[in-house]
Amino acid sequence: MSKFDTIRPYYDSEVNDGIRSVIHHPMMKALMNFTFPDVEEKVWIDQLQKTHSIRDFQINFVYHSVQKVLERSSDGLTTSGFEKLEKNTSYLFISNHRDIILDTSLLNVALYQHGLVMTASAIGDNLVKKDFLLKLSKLNRNFLVQRGLPPRELLQSSKLMSEYIGQLLLRENRSVWIAQREGRTKDGNDATHQGVLKMLGMGSDEQNVMDYFKKIKIVPVSISYEYDPTDALKMPQLMAEANNEVYIKEKNEDFITLLSGIMGQKKRIHMHVGDILQTEIDQLKQQEENSNRQIQALAQVIDDSILSSYKLWPTNFIAYDLMHKTNQYRHLYTEEEKSLFERRLEMKIDANNPKMVESFLAMYANPVTNKMKYHDAF
Repeated sequence: MSKFDTIRPYYDSEVNDGIRSVIHHPMMKALMNFTFPDVEEKVWIDQLQKTHSIRDFQINFVYHSVQKVLERSSDGLTTSGFEKLEKNTSYLFISNHRDIILDTSLLNVALYQHGLVMTASAIGDNLVKKDFLLKLSKLNRNFLVQRGLPPRELLQSSKLMSEYIGQLLLRENRSVWIAQREGRTKDGNDATHQGVLKMLGMGSDEQNVMDYFKKIKIVPVSISYEYDPTDALKMPQLMAEANNEVYIKEKNEDFITLLSGIMGQKKRIHMHVGDILQTEIDQLKQQEENSNRQIQALAQVIDDSILSSYKLWPTNFIAYDLMHKTNQYRHLYTEEEKSLFERRLEMKIDANNPKMVESFLAMYANPVTNKMKYHDAF
């Protein structure tokens, strides 16, 4: 027994048994028929039965599934910044988080296409309660973030996860993806939670945690979707928060959101990887002696990278102009793009509810407001 058994993905030696345990599940059949519509069932079953490693499963199956999702539900993925990364090198990718499955899947597609080390990726255990989803996540090199624990258990869980991430990065030469905060950003304001950095710092074997952060090669990632396929699904929670009410999720809400994120229309998608944070960390170490303030400053450095390199789409500028009743960014979108966005707003939410309209617009407009803080942002 390894101490990481409760959270880790499958070892390669366990992959074939894992596949065989789900190969006849209706959801596996649906996934394979979606991915390989012109391939007979016998053929993909035969190929799956011959699969003995996570890498083979990802490259021969998951990669093609993601390509099919892009083909069906987007106008394509563009990337930038990947040329800065070195082959056979592990990185800790800290990313803004908009979609449960796609954020990390698209990063792995880009890493694979650039010949770089793919990631082990954090996923909330609340999202894989169904046995099939848990097994599929373990086949896709996800490790579990345990949610909803009491304080003492949460501390132990955080320590275990930080040690596991350290082992992946420093001993197994495996890159890691982790979101900058717990849960997805629902209001368009991407911000790094210091708790995420504190958790990562628990795995430090250095006297100064900044030296550890430098060693694990932090790379901020910024991903932006022209349309958020789950924008309307985020409304009930945003409304509850606006009314100072406690929001309670519906029974299958996470699963519905997961599917909607994958299959809903996104139009264009862009992913940018920022610079590896090295000189910035050296500067923080010199400027601040207090470790809490160092972590606070590092969170800001990550935010600066993510927000300043966030790709703004016409939908963002349209929402900003509608929200602020201005034509400031009129030159950055067409009339057709504007009416498409307005039609979406009317179809998706109650256009007679001013609070709801404002929340919907803010979701798209906030990235514009955030990017204004940076020189030469537009």
